[in-house]
Amino acid sequence: MNALVEDNSGTAAVRPGYELDLGALDAWMRAHVSDYAGPLTIEQFKGGQSNPTYKLLTPGKTYVLRKQPPGPLLKGAHALDREARVLAALSRAGFPVAAVHGLCTDPAVIGTIFYVMDMVEGRIFWDAALPGVSPPERAALFDAMNATIADLHSIDHVAAGLADYGRPGNYFERQIARWSRQYLEDAQAGRDPYMDRLVEWLPAHIPPGEETSIVHGDFRIDNLIFHPTQPRVLAVLDWELSTLGHPGADFAYHAMMYRMPPHIVAGLGESDPAALGIADEEAYLAAYCRRRGLADMPGYDFYVAFNFFRLAAIFHGIKGRVIRGNASSAQARERVAVLPELMRLAWRQAEKAGAR
Repeated sequence: MNALVEDNSGTAAVRPGYELDLGALDAWMRAHVSDYAGPLTIEQFKGGQSNPTYKLLTPGKTYVLRKQPPGPLLKGAHALDREARVLAALSRAGFPVAAVHGLCTDPAVIGTIFYVMDMVEGRIFWDAALPGVSPPERAALFDAMNATIADLHSIDHVAAGLADYGRPGNYFERQIARWSRQYLEDAQAGRDPYMDRLVEWLPAHIPPGEETSIVHGDFRIDNLIFHPTQPRVLAVLDWELSTLGHPGADFAYHAMMYRMPPHIVAGLGESDPAALGIADEEAYLAAYCRRRGLADMPGYDFYVAFNFFRLAAIFHGIKGRVIRGNASSAQARERVAVLPELMRLAWRQAEKAGAR
């Protein structure tokens, strides 16, 4: 699940252990990518710990390759065939994603399955406060971001060929059970009274109403590529967590930035939206509802509380891996350091939703 917390900025030389067979890849590209012409050189994006991601450079065009990591894989994890499928379906529906050129399911080519898509050139912002951007442009960028997630949730997933892309219905029941189980079963990572309360409170207070759409699962400003000069989204990246789910939950995860302190996950929790020139949380939610044809979103505070709980459960899992020696990076240790604060924040959101 570390797609939620990675910084994928920049490329460098391919890391040891992640090398690709250049000759085999070149031959596959010639056979499967219509406009491909070598010679081919390869760089690796600095992030991509979950699914290693590479920049493929040729004299005429640049591509992106995503592959599974080397070594044994957990069942159902690193499902790049799902990523390639949703990208192709969304592209056909006119949604801004990179065009996929091909999926290779034969691990004999470069060691794992992979897919190749276009490299979309544009701006990626790593700070939700958009430092260095003028207030009018900042407002326009936020509005474009709002319109993009509303457009995603408005796509008819059945007509798009994604009727079986996930399990429709009971989204919150299933998600709360999943993350509660992960939290409770990781005894080495310990227990927390705020999380214990959430495990009890959340399943008993799920708002009524079912709705199913394609959900991204990690819709953040740094997973968007904006036009180089215009406030327009050219591509949404990182579909690893996408599925069929509740669009209110997906939007609330995105809008969680308004309540998230920047030192936990880049957010606006210590910023004044008016000073930045952007819509405040209430206006941002209203704009989304207007675009979706909704009068309002009565369960919104619950959806935010759920997403804080989900993120805290993910960080709790990172803590367990650090304790067991399976995650030793500085970033992993930073997540563990802020975990108590994140758990308190998660319960605070539940209180806003009516918890006592």
